[in-house]
Amino acid sequence: MGSNGTGSSESAEVKTDIITLTRFLTEKQHDLGSHATGDFTLLCHALQFSFKSIAYYIRRATLTNLIGLAGSSNTTGDDQKKLDVIGNDIFINVMRGCGKVKVLVSEEEEEAIIFPGNGRYAVVCDPIDGSSNLDAGVSVGTIFGIYRLDDESEGKPEDVCKPGTELVASGFTMYGASTQLVLTMKGGDVNGFTLDNALGEFILTHPNMRIPKTRAIYSVNEGNSVYWDEACRAYFDSIKFPATPEGKPYSARYIGSMVADAYRTLCYGGIFAYPADKKSKKGKLRILYECAPMAMVMENAGGLAVTSDQRRMLEVIPEHIHDRSGIFMGSYDEIKKVNEVYAKYGVDAK
Repeated sequence: MGSNGTGSSESAEVKTDIITLTRFLTEKQHDLGSHATGDFTLLCHALQFSFKSIAYYIRRATLTNLIGLAGSSNTTGDDQKKLDVIGNDIFINVMRGCGKVKVLVSEEEEEAIIFPGNGRYAVVCDPIDGSSNLDAGVSVGTIFGIYRLDDESEGKPEDVCKPGTELVASGFTMYGASTQLVLTMKGGDVNGFTLDNALGEFILTHPNMRIPKTRAIYSVNEGNSVYWDEACRAYFDSIKFPATPEGKPYSARYIGSMVADAYRTLCYGGIFAYPADKKSKKGKLRILYECAPMAMVMENAGGLAVTSDQRRMLEVIPEHIHDRSGIFMGSYDEIKKVNEVYAKYGVDAK
């Protein structure tokens, strides 16, 4: 082909063998053979429709007056944005409509929602995490986890108060310059998909994501440092003020939106922390639909996630659906350094 005047005589290669999320899920179902009922696949299709819908409303939020407060607060005390309400409504209606979900736990709902029918799954979610940043155009996201209910379960709130080790799948969607979906299943890889708005499909763009084993980056709200305990303060001092002249301090990167901070940590390595402190003694983040799903992603990508008392995050059993915890998560070696510092203060990894 001749030059078109741009100085290039080569046409761009068009990739036609595209792995969409729909194809990815179908192939996973086929791998299970006769053991697969298709229920989990249908549930995941319903979830991806929720993510596409939320992405659409976020893109148009400023144009359609969807930013700003809705005039109420959610069950955890956070002021609700208009998009919080819309995102929550989308999740409720889509999960009800798919017919495969019995229990839905949302940050925006005080009680678990029990759907009629014979659904065998429970979905936990924070529909729009980081919504306080929406007015400034900062990336926000959806965090989700999927549990399979026991066969004898009647669908009660306590049925989902399980450790993260019982998660069937988890992940998050980040709505920013592009819409990124990160998905992992129990014992599986972590895969990243990007929403192609023209096709209306999530495309596999980041297969088998692995977090770097170490990286000198930390992400934490240092405005809370006055409330930290001695061990927490000692850890962050150790990475900010090297003990040797040739040592280099870590770089600070903090967005204030858990999904955005977690996605950057997953891609580049380092550590994200939201520790418990004197102001929030149990921690700020919710175990069921924030900490546990993120911990599963980090562990399946080769990282670690622990609580402020150095327990494995995935083994923590929430006392109720909105129970909270402190968390440190990220690169394997970086979390091990946290363990070492805390051990000096009598808090051993469990």
